[in-house]
Amino acid sequence: MAGNEHRATAAAILPLVGGAANVTSVTHCMTRLRLGLADRSRVDDAALRALPAVLGVVEDGDSYQVVLGPGKVARVTPEFARLVDDGRDAAPAPAAADAALSGTTSSTADALATRGAEIRAERRARNRTPVKLFLRRVADIFVPLIPALIGCGIIAGLGGLLVNLGWAGGFTAALTAVSSGFMALITVFVGYNTAKEFGGTPVLGGAVAAIIVFPGVAKVEVFGTPLVPGQGGVLGALGAAALAAYVERWCRRRVPEAVDVLVTPALTVLVSGLVTLYGLMYVAGEVAEGIGTAADWLLTHTGAFAGVVLGGLFLPLVMLGLHQALIPIHTTLIESQGYTVLLPVLAMAGAGQVGCALAVALRLKRNTSIRRTVRSALPAGVLGVGEPLIYGVSLPLGRPFITACAGGAAGGGLVGLFSMLGTKVGATAIGPSGWALFPLLAGNRGLGATAAVYGLGLLAGYGVGFAATYLFGFDSATLAELNTDARPTPAAAPTAAPAPAGVAEPGPAQPSEP
Repeated sequence: MAGNEHRATAAAILPLVGGAANVTSVTHCMTRLRLGLADRSRVDDAALRALPAVLGVVEDGDSYQVVLGPGKVARVTPEFARLVDDGRDAAPAPAAADAALSGTTSSTADALATRGAEIRAERRARNRTPVKLFLRRVADIFVPLIPALIGCGIIAGLGGLLVNLGWAGGFTAALTAVSSGFMALITVFVGYNTAKEFGGTPVLGGAVAAIIVFPGVAKVEVFGTPLVPGQGGVLGALGAAALAAYVERWCRRRVPEAVDVLVTPALTVLVSGLVTLYGLMYVAGEVAEGIGTAADWLLTHTGAFAGVVLGGLFLPLVMLGLHQALIPIHTTLIESQGYTVLLPVLAMAGAGQVGCALAVALRLKRNTSIRRTVRSALPAGVLGVGEPLIYGVSLPLGRPFITACAGGAAGGGLVGLFSMLGTKVGATAIGPSGWALFPLLAGNRGLGATAAVYGLGLLAGYGVGFAATYLFGFDSATLAELNTDARPTPAAAPTAAPAPAGVAEPGPAQPSEP
C-alpha cells in the first residue's frame, strides 16, 4: 500500500516538472527531491505546490528541489527515477489535478507563496557568484553522505546508551564496529564524490583520498615529524581529490590516446598522492585541529554570545547560501571529536521559526488561508524541515522573519550558556534538526543532561519566537490588512463590495493547502 502511495506521488510530480524528457538528473538529500531540468519554463510551480505530498519547492543554482520531508523523499525518489527511465509522462494524481483546476481564486496564502517564489528567484540570481557556486559544489560532495552519517550516528548513540546502562557488554563491541566503519573510511567517500563533482574519475579521487587513512603513512616523515593515519581527514581528502581531478584533466589533454589508459591513471595517483603526503595532509591536519580548538574555545569562553550570534544569523545564512560552508566543518568536528557542537546551536533557528509560525496563526486568526498554510507546514517545521514555513509564511511577511531569528538567537544563547557552564551539546551527524535531532545527540555529560539542555533550548526558541512575533511581528496597518477572512459569507455574496488587497474575491471554495 505504501509503495503505491509513493509511486502515485512520483507520477503526480513528473508531468508537473515537464515530463521525463525535461528531467536531466534525479538525486535526493535528507528532505528534497533534487532535479536537473532541461527547460525550467516547463515546470508548473503552482500545481506542484498544490500536491498534498509536497511541502514546498526551492531553486538552488541549477537544481530544482521538491521538498517532500525526511523518510518520504528516500522512497519517492527511486519511483520517480524509474518513471523517468521508462520515459513515461504520467498523469497527475486526481487530487493534484483538482487542486490545480480549482486554485484560480486568489488568497492571502497564494500571495505569500508568490512572494516567496520571487524571493527564491532573487536569491538564486544573487547566489550565482563564484564563491557561492563553489560552496554549492562542496555541499553536493557531502550531502550524499548524510544518510550514512545519520545511520551510523544513531547506532553509535545506541551503543553509548547500552554502555552507560551496563547492558549487553559483548554486543556493544559489535555496535561500535558497525557505527565506526564508515567514519574510518569517510575520506574515501569524500574523495570519490569530490572527483566526480570536479570532473574527474571518481574512483581515482577515492584512491588518492585512501592514502590519508592508510596505516603505512606513519612511516612517512614531513618536516621531521611522522604522519598520523587519518591526519587531515575530510579536508585533506577534499583537497587531494580536487587536485587529482585537475591532474587527470591535464593528462587527458596531453597524453596520446594509445597510452592514455596506462599513463593518465598512474600520473594522477602518483602526482596528487605525493602532494597529499608531503603537503596536504600536514596542512589539512593543522586546519582541522584549528577548527576543533576554535569551536571548543568559542563555546567554552563565549558560549552564550556565540550561541546568540549563530542561532540568530543561521536563517539569513541559509537565505544567502553561505550555510553550505559549514558542512565540511561539521563533518570535520564529527570525525575528530565524535560530534559537532555547532549543529545543536544552529538548529535553534528552526525552533524560532516554529514559535513565529504559531504566533502568526494566532494573530491572524481570521485569515483562514494563512492559518491553513501554518497548520500544514508546522509538523515538518517541528521535525526540522523549515522551508515550508520560511518561504510560505515568515519570509514573505517580512518582519516575522526577523522575529523568528530572535527566537533562534534565544535558543542558541541558552545552549551556548550551558556549554560555558560545562555541559556540551553535540550531534553525531548532520542533516536532521528540531525534534529529529534527539536520537543523534551526544555530549560530555551523558545523554540525559545533553537531551535536557537541547530540549530547553528548543523551548526557549519556541517561546521567544512566539512572543517576539506576537508583540512585534505586525504593525497595525499590516495586521488590519491581513487579519481578514478571505472566504465570502453567503449573505454578503450577492452584494459583496470589492475585496481589499490581499483578500480573495468571492469564488469557488478553496482546496486545502498541503
